[in-house]
Amino acid sequence: MEQDAILKPKKPIGVLKWVVIIGIVVVLNLFFNYLIQVFYQQPKFENYCKAEQINIAPATQQECLAKGGQWNQSINQKQLTPAAPTAPATTEVNSYCDVTFTCQKNFQTANDIYNRNVFIVLVVLGILSIVLSFALASAAVVSLGLSLGGVLSLIIASIRYWSAMNDYIRVIILGLALGVLIWLGIKKFKE
Repeated sequence: MEQDAILKPKKPIGVLKWVVIIGIVVVLNLFFNYLIQVFYQQPKFENYCKAEQINIAPATQQECLAKGGQWNQSINQKQLTPAAPTAPATTEVNSYCDVTFTCQKNFQTANDIYNRNVFIVLVVLGILSIVLSFALASAAVVSLGLSLGGVLSLIIASIRYWSAMNDYIRVIILGLALGVLIWLGIKKFKE
C-alpha cells in the first residue's frame, strides 16, 4: 500500500487551480464582449461615409461645402532669389477638400456613444461577476476566477471609453476601481 502511494505522482494542485482561474477570467470576458457584439452592433464607418466607386474631388470651396466637406486652403509663397531680386514673387495655391469631414464627425459621435454604452454594460457585468464571486465563496477557485474576471471587465470597459471620457469621470472611475480592489483584497484574502 505504501509502495502504491510512492509510485503515483502527486498532482500539482496549485498549478491546476490557477489554470482554471485564468480560464474563467479569459472566457468570462470573451463571453461578455461577444455577447455585446451579437446584441449591440458597433457603428460602421461605411454607414456614415459612403464609398463611391468613382470619386471626383470638388474643385471649389462651394462644391466642397455642399458635399459636407472641409475646404483646406494652402498658399505657398515662392521666395525671391538673391540672383534675381527684381523678379516678382509668385503665389502657388494648393487647396483640397476633405469630403469625409462631416460624415467622419457623425461617425465619431456615434462611435463615442456606442463605447459609452458598452462601458456601462461591461461595468455592470463586471460588478455582477464580483458580487457572484462572493456568493460562491465556498468554491474558492470559481470565486477567485469570477472576481478577477469582473475586475478585468472593469479595466476593459475603461480602456474602451477612456479617450472620450470626461476627466472628472476618469477620476471617479479610478477612485472606485481602487476602492473595489482594496475591498476585494481585504474581504477575499483576509486570513
